Amino acid sequence: MRRILIDNARLRHGGQLDRVDCELFDLPIAAALKTSEKTVQRDWTFAGAWLSRELKKDEPAIMKIYHDRVSRREFLKTTSGATAAMAAGAFIAPLITRAVEAERPRGSRISYYCNGEIYVNEVGQPEGKPLTTGHWDFKPSWSKTGDMLVCFRRLQDDHDTLKWRTATFVINVDGTGFHALSDGTHTDFNPTWTRDGLNTPIWNRKNDKTGGFYVMQSKVGGKPGEEMRITEAAIHTWAHSCLMDGRIFVTSLHPELGWGGFLLTPKADGKPLYARVECELTAKGQLHRLSISPSEKKVCFEYLAGANFTETGHRLYIADFDAAKRAITNLKVIANAEAKAFWYAYPRWINGESAVIYHLNQTGKGELHLYNLADGSTRKVSTDFKADYRYPHGESAPC
Repeated sequence: MRRILIDNARLRHGGQLDRVDCELFDLPIAAALKTSEKTVQRDWTFAGAWLSRELKKDEPAIMKIYHDRVSRREFLKTTSGATAAMAAGAFIAPLITRAVEAERPRGSRISYYCNGEIYVNEVGQPEGKPLTTGHWDFKPSWSKTGDMLVCFRRLQDDHDTLKWRTATFVINVDGTGFHALSDGTHTDFNPTWTRDGLNTPIWNRKNDKTGGFYVMQSKVGGKPGEEMRITEAAIHTWAHSCLMDGRIFVTSLHPELGWGGFLLTPKADGKPLYARVECELTAKGQLHRLSISPSEKKVCFEYLAGANFTETGHRLYIADFDAAKRAITNLKVIANAEAKAFWYAYPRWINGESAVIYHLNQTGKGELHLYNLADGSTRKVSTDFKADYRYPHGESAPC
């Protein structure tokens, strides 16, 4: 555990950590790392979740150990069966800070756009205070660690969306910690997170010369100008969703492999490997805004028949997904089976993968709808009929 905490801190803080005493708690550690207490707690949250799996104990059980105020020695006796390296119980700190959330099922909240602002909320509840105000902020994606969103902000408007100028940013789900990752001089769209434990934000950047897109990445705490390209600028590639093994589901117009969906393996030289994903629909039309489920056994996505893109008329699907065989099978339409000319878009997994939430705009104002996999029912979950809802996203489930 000590080694994991140190390595995780090094990854976040550019390898500048020489030594950390895991017997210290939040404020001393924050000072040692020259970072915020919240960032340290975020690192420990990841370690704490790992520990709960190793011990085969759920988080409430671990939290009870804290609330019983056992001593450090007693706690180490409790955990000694996992590994002697799990020293000092430093991983308890983030669980303590989240004790007030213990009764709320993990994954039950959503983030979304409402009238240009970003909200975090329980499904079906009226809006509280927005995380962002005074700007036009879009498409929040929730980190797997559950504490951050990555979004983009429109800084230059145009009737042609592809002419927007935008900036990618990260913000904590409590509204603190805002920082931009790009400078707003590019067209940066649809950010998400890697699931490989590194919490790497990635997004799609327009190539103004070709009109296509390529994939960028940065880091939590990064600054504009530090982002780097991970796919070739000349090959149109659009990132959708990531796997825990580091691969990324993309759609691409590859010069040798043609058009389709691929699992992309990033490489240090910026020339990644593309491996085609088989799906019966790709020969007939276009897959858009695909999201891999938390178990990585299912996907949800939009489908538009034909080669010409329109924003309306998309069917929404769920399907089985086999990452090893690179196959999407057992497709099922969950919304807009008739392909009506309305804006059905952005299906995303929530509540684990028991439901899919999406937005629907039939009147000029978007609504949020929830599809339940168990019984096939759908219900509207947005509450203000005068507001414009878009881009819902499930808690701790990066798209």
